This record gives sequence, structure tokens and C-alpha cells, in this order.
Amino acid sequence: MTKNYSISGPSTEAAVDSLVDEVQLVRGIHTVDVDLENGRLTVSGEDFSGEEILQAIATAGYTLTNE
Repeated sequence: MTKNYSISGPSTEAAVDSLVDEVQLVRGIHTVDVDLENGRLTVSGEDFSGEEILQAIATAGYTLTNE
């Protein structure tokens, strides 16, 4: 399963790394791709919780702008 999220937040490399790290902690996630230029977060995996992804996005200091 692959899901895309529209996000906004810090654009530093360290902040992006933090976002990737947080999302990868969600059970079932296989890959995480961040495209800040277009404000997109793409996650792929199996049986992961969308609610946990949203929490990871917020924990990393980003805001969901549109799902």
C-alpha cells in the first residue's frame, strides 16, 4: 500500500531526516520519500496505520496540509 500526504514545515536537511526517522518508526512502513519542493510525503508498506503516520508527521514538526 502506498499513501501520499501534503505537508508543510521546516526545510532543513536535519528536519527532513527527522521526519523520515519518525515515519520509519511506524510499524509496517517500508519506504519513505519526502519532496519538500512540492510538499509531498510518500510512504509505502503493509498494514500501517494512517493515524500513526499523522502522529509521526506532527512529532517531526510538520503540518498536514491536505490528505
